[in-house]
Amino acid sequence: MRTVLSVLVRNSAGVLSHVSGLFTRRGYNIDSLSVGETEDATKSIITLVVSEEEEMVRQIEKQLYKLVDVLEIRELTGEDALKRELVLLTVKSSRETRHELLTLINVFKARVVDMSESEIMIEMVANPRRISGFLRAFSEFGIIEMARTGTIALPFPASG
Repeated sequence: MRTVLSVLVRNSAGVLSHVSGLFTRRGYNIDSLSVGETEDATKSIITLVVSEEEEMVRQIEKQLYKLVDVLEIRELTGEDALKRELVLLTVKSSRETRHELLTLINVFKARVVDMSESEIMIEMVANPRRISGFLRAFSEFGIIEMARTGTIALPFPASG
C-alpha cells in the first residue's frame, strides 16, 4: 500500500541525512521524497511516499519519532489530503503530430512552456496518478527528456 508521510522537522543541517539514513539502515524503500521549508523558516516538511504494509508504516513512524529533529508525523492517505507532483517533459514534434500533441496537452490541462520545429516542452501539475497517465499518453510521441518531482501533500481543512 502506498502511504504518504508528512514529517515536520527542524530546518537544520543533516536532518534529511538522518531521516534517509534511518530508511537505509532499516532496509525501507522510499518511493518518493520531497523537502521544503514551511511558513516558519525554522521548520521543514519532508514528504515521503512508501509502499509498505500498515504494520511496517507504524514501525517507520516509531523509528522516525526517535530522531531528535522530528517534530510531527502525519499520514496523508486516501481522500484526506491534496497530493500533487510536477512534471516537465520535452517530446518530439513535427508538422504531422503538432495538432495532436496540442490537443492532448489541452485534454490533460498541461501547459506549453517552449516550442521549436522538432520539440515541445510541457509542464503539468496534477495528482500522481494523472501524471502517470499523462506520461503514458505522451510516450508514443517520443519523450526526449523528463523531470518529475516527488509527491507533495497537505491535508484538507477539517470540515465543520
